[in-house]
Amino acid sequence: MKNSGLIFIALLMSTPGFAITIDTDEPRTIVADRIEYDFRSETLKTSGNTEIVNESGQRMTLTDSYITQSGAELSGSDIKMWLGNHVYVSSDNITRRGDLTVARNATFTACDDCDAYGDAWEITTYKIIHDMERRMLEFYSPVLRTYDLPIFWLPYFEMPDPGVRYKTGLLMPDFESTNKMGTQINVPFYISISDTHDMTVTLSYLTQENPLFQLEHRLNADYSEYRTSGSFTHNKAGENRWHIFNDDIIELGDNARATIFLERTSDKTYLQKYGFYGDQPYLDSGATLELFGQSSYVVADTHIFQELRNGDYASNRYSAPDGNILPNIRAVHQTAPLFGETYATFGADMLGISGDGTSSQRLIGDARLTTPWTLWGGNRITASVSTRYDLYHFDNTLLLGNDIYSGFKHRFLPSGYLEWGLPMFRASDEWTQTLEPRARITVMRHLDKEAFALSNDSAGTILTDSTLFSDNRFSGLDLWENGTYADYGVRWSAFNPTGHMVEVFVGQSYDFTDRPAIDLNSGFHNGLSDYVGRIAYTYPELVGLSTRFRLNQDTLALNHMETSANIGSSRNFLNVGHIWSRNLSEDWTENTDINEAVIGAGLQLTDRWSMRWNAIYNIEVHEFQRHTGGFFYTHPCYYLSVEYRRDNAIKEDYVGTTTFQFRFGMAINGQQY
Repeated sequence: MKNSGLIFIALLMSTPGFAITIDTDEPRTIVADRIEYDFRSETLKTSGNTEIVNESGQRMTLTDSYITQSGAELSGSDIKMWLGNHVYVSSDNITRRGDLTVARNATFTACDDCDAYGDAWEITTYKIIHDMERRMLEFYSPVLRTYDLPIFWLPYFEMPDPGVRYKTGLLMPDFESTNKMGTQINVPFYISISDTHDMTVTLSYLTQENPLFQLEHRLNADYSEYRTSGSFTHNKAGENRWHIFNDDIIELGDNARATIFLERTSDKTYLQKYGFYGDQPYLDSGATLELFGQSSYVVADTHIFQELRNGDYASNRYSAPDGNILPNIRAVHQTAPLFGETYATFGADMLGISGDGTSSQRLIGDARLTTPWTLWGGNRITASVSTRYDLYHFDNTLLLGNDIYSGFKHRFLPSGYLEWGLPMFRASDEWTQTLEPRARITVMRHLDKEAFALSNDSAGTILTDSTLFSDNRFSGLDLWENGTYADYGVRWSAFNPTGHMVEVFVGQSYDFTDRPAIDLNSGFHNGLSDYVGRIAYTYPELVGLSTRFRLNQDTLALNHMETSANIGSSRNFLNVGHIWSRNLSEDWTENTDINEAVIGAGLQLTDRWSMRWNAIYNIEVHEFQRHTGGFFYTHPCYYLSVEYRRDNAIKEDYVGTTTFQFRFGMAINGQQY
């Protein structure tokens, strides 16, 4: 019975078109015109067209092959071996011994059937060695061809096989050219430490400056991630210039999270000169600890700042930050409904600030009771009462009124508000409309000289549509609204089933008590404020328009307007942002009227060619602050871009530069190199 079974198997294996799966550590399926199996040597011999597919999906076609059952040895001719989607090696002859596969007179490409004009790129070579243990492809005397045209030759080249996600080695260089430092060649070297831990070291050669060294480090742990980047150069002037940015997020369980952040640089202009600047006015370093529950939240954070602005801006105490924050702790707890929908909110705040020989500490405790009601006819009433107690300690600190003070101060700040709203709806098959008038009256303890601590975390106030109906219209906690004021406005909106939406809001504020100090640019006055509002329109996937404005309370003259428009799709678009603000008082601002536009545009020239451009333009002085643009080509097998950046900033030893950058890279199985 046993012998007859073996004969039956041998007969099946010699049948044309028969497929067999070899049961090894990595199973393979072999399909051939004819398969012969030698029981003694445990080898397979195929005749005619043969296809071999292993468990990982790699596929090989060849003619007249010889294969051991374990797959450790293989030989054949007219071979094409697929290593991934659109990735294959073709060869006149291939042999395999153990972990080494040798292909002679071979062609390698990752662009099989990606382009109607032929393979976008391929490498031809007299020999390729695929080392499975190292997971590397070695090319001997390779020639890179684009659409069958030879581009360049190398004596030797190696790269990871397409099945490798991460591999240490050189990445594709890119090139830049600036009018200040000449041509810059960036050569990145990637270091793979593990699947979740890697870094990139980049050496930048500059023709008119000394070399620049860059480092990016990335680590992902089970419940945390760590990101660090930095650079260093010793320039021709003999200066050491550098920067380091770090951002770590550490999950401490279901209810806690810690972050550590570091931003430092050697001087104010280094980031701009070497292209690391992101318009940040200052650098912020510190740490944050967050604790959160179902209805409670606690955050503790510290901040150490490095000023990047020019001296005039840095000395302006109205443009926070002022000093280092060590520490800031804020806790909030909201109760479940006490009765009906009434709930209570409790808060505590501790802040310490130090710098330039001054320091201050603040301790705040507050409690609020809020009760919302829905009455007949859809009327909504919300009543709220709160109390707050502040305790301060100052050491040589500048207070409101330009007084330098050391010692303790305290204040008691009770307040409350009553708010009414009446949302009204009108529905139809074409448009649904809503109209909601809204009003709030806020009563606070009237303060004058006690409104101290200007240099802590407050930075004044600007009246906008979002400032109305807020508990405290100042930014921060140290400056405090005075007395009693009322906010009122009306909102109308309409939308239809196709997604079109229109919104209009207009509102105003009224102060019943005189304000101790009035910045005319803020929009507040004694009595009636300016009018504020917003208008928005959305046409799904085509148009998005919105504008926020402020009108003079007497003449309706335009004092402030912010507008944004998004027109088009993700491929072809025009984005315009504009801000205009009338300067009514030079005591609080440095320049004349603000009149600035941000413009971005994109045009898809073909399926693969696109153009992008964006700019910040100062209309008041008729010049660009910055503009960038470029052409981009995206192919399934490679990408390239040519971009420029023009920065017109002038700061200390930095004068705006123009930079051109060229990037090129290959993509294999969607992974870029």
